[in-house]
Amino acid sequence: MRIIFSCLFLLTFLNSFAQGEVKPEVKPIVKIDSLYREDQFYFTVTYNMFTDIPISFKQNKFSLGLSGGFLRDMPINKSRTVAIAAGLGLSYQNYYQNLTISKDAAGIIIYGVNNSSEFVSNRYRQYSVDLPIEFRWRNSTYESTKFWRIYGGVKLSYIFSSTSLLDDGENTYRINNNKDINKFQYGPYIAAGYNTWNVYLYYGLNPLFNTATTLSGEKITMKTLNAGLIFYIL
Repeated sequence: MRIIFSCLFLLTFLNSFAQGEVKPEVKPIVKIDSLYREDQFYFTVTYNMFTDIPISFKQNKFSLGLSGGFLRDMPINKSRTVAIAAGLGLSYQNYYQNLTISKDAAGIIIYGVNNSSEFVSNRYRQYSVDLPIEFRWRNSTYESTKFWRIYGGVKLSYIFSSTSLLDDGENTYRINNNKDINKFQYGPYIAAGYNTWNVYLYYGLNPLFNTATTLSGEKITMKTLNAGLIFYIL
C-alpha cells in the first residue's frame, strides 16, 4: 500500500509541476521587404468649380466630384522615397450653375446665363476615364505605412458620357453627349498630406467647351477646378 500511495503522490507532484511550467511564446517570423512599392488604390471627394467664367455666371448648391482608381508605384532611388507612378481610374463630376443649355425649335443648341429665379433646376454632369501620371516624394520606410507625402503630376481624361439637364418650369431640356464638349481634358494636380488623409487640387488646362462654342457672340472658355480630399489605400 505504501508503494501505491508513493506512486500516486509522485504522479500528482509531476502533473502539478508540468502544469506550472511556462511555455515560451512562439512568435511568427516577419519577413521585411526592403524593396517595397507603394502601389495604391485611391479615392477622391472634391468640390467642383470653374475658372474663366462668363459675366454673371454663378454656381449654386454643392457641386460634387468623385473619382477612384489604382496607381502603380515605380521607385527611382535606393531609399525608395522618390518614385514615379501611373494609373487608371474613373471620375464622376457634377455641376450646379446658371449656364443654361437648351434647344430651339430647329434643334440648335442655345447657351445662356440666367438668374436662378428663371429656372427650376439646372445641372451638368460627366463621366470620364482618367490616366494619372505623377512624380512622388514621401518619407516612407519599409517598416511603416504611415508617412508624409507630396505627389504631383498630370491627369489625362476622356469624357465618355455627359448630360446637361435644364428645367425652366415650362419645358425640360436634356442633352446627352453634347458635341460642343471637349471630350479630352487634361491638367496638373497635386496631393499632399499624411497617411490616409491628403488634400487634393486639380486645374484643367483646356476649356470644357470647344472653341466654336459661343455665348452672346463670345467664346466660352470655362475651365474646371476641383479641390478636396484624396485617400490612399494600400
